[in-house]
Order: sequence, then C-alpha cells, then structure tokens
Amino acid sequence: MKNLGVLSWNAEQIADALKITKEEVREYFTDGRRISFLLERRIAREILKGSLAPSEGAGFDLFDSEGGKWEVRSISKDGIYFCPSYMVGSGRKFNKKGFIGKLSEIKGYIISDIESFPEVPFWIITKEQVFSWWKKKLLGTTTKISRDKMLKLLSKLFKTI
Repeated sequence: MKNLGVLSWNAEQIADALKITKEEVREYFTDGRRISFLLERRIAREILKGSLAPSEGAGFDLFDSEGGKWEVRSISKDGIYFCPSYMVGSGRKFNKKGFIGKLSEIKGYIISDIESFPEVPFWIITKEQVFSWWKKKLLGTTTKISRDKMLKLLSKLFKTI
C-alpha cells in the first residue's frame, strides 16, 4: 500500500530519555489519546509546514502553510473515527449535523497508523473523500471503523491515484 510518508521514532532513545522500557514506549506511542499530542506537532511542522490550532478546544488540530484547517487521526488497534471527538466515548453519541459541520470547517484528515510504531506511515485524505466513504456507508453510521477496514480503504484509494 502506498502512503505519503513515514514518521520515524527511535524507541530506544525515547526509552533512555524517559527512563522507561521500550515496551512501555510502545504502549504509550500506540495509544491514540496519548500520541496525538506528539503527532500533531510533528505533522504540523514536518509535513504541513504549518502550526497548531489556537487551542485544544478548536474544531480542528492544525493549520497548513496556507491557513487551511486539518484534523489528525490515528489508526489504532481499535480502529479510527472521523466524527468530532466529543461524539466518541462513554455516554456520547454520533450526531450527523455535528459530523457534517466538522467536514465543512476542515480541508481533510492526516491519518497515521500508530500500530506500526516506531515507523508510522501517514496519509492525507480530503474531506470530500471522507464524505464519499460515509455516504457509501463504508464508515458505518457513526464514522468509526476497524483498523483492517481503514487500511483496506486506504489501499484501494491510493492504488487508483
């Protein structure tokens, strides 16, 4: 499968610096809630040549070099979702209007496969592509799909480009 690049990490150096084991580094770096802080900063600087959103509460994660807004999402062992984060978790539910509203605000998503740590491939997906997948019911009704299904969608998409 073709990706747009790979973010590399040196797990041994991270373990030495943080005084934890390499296994603990892997555990941390494959948890989407934790690694997003670091991924957003690397993607903003190294890939988009942009900057972070003004706050954690913004409806997007990053600005590209032209001021376009982007969302960063990770493919974890549990899969990936495209709806706003406030719709995911215990007691929360998907809201179509909120999802469509999010898409209208951003240019797209930068997706990374954190399960591949320490070599993390990434893809840039337009909001139109995500909306197309959702309309075709390829993202389920709540936009949350398995890791395997996401990798298959990416494989199909990037074989045709």
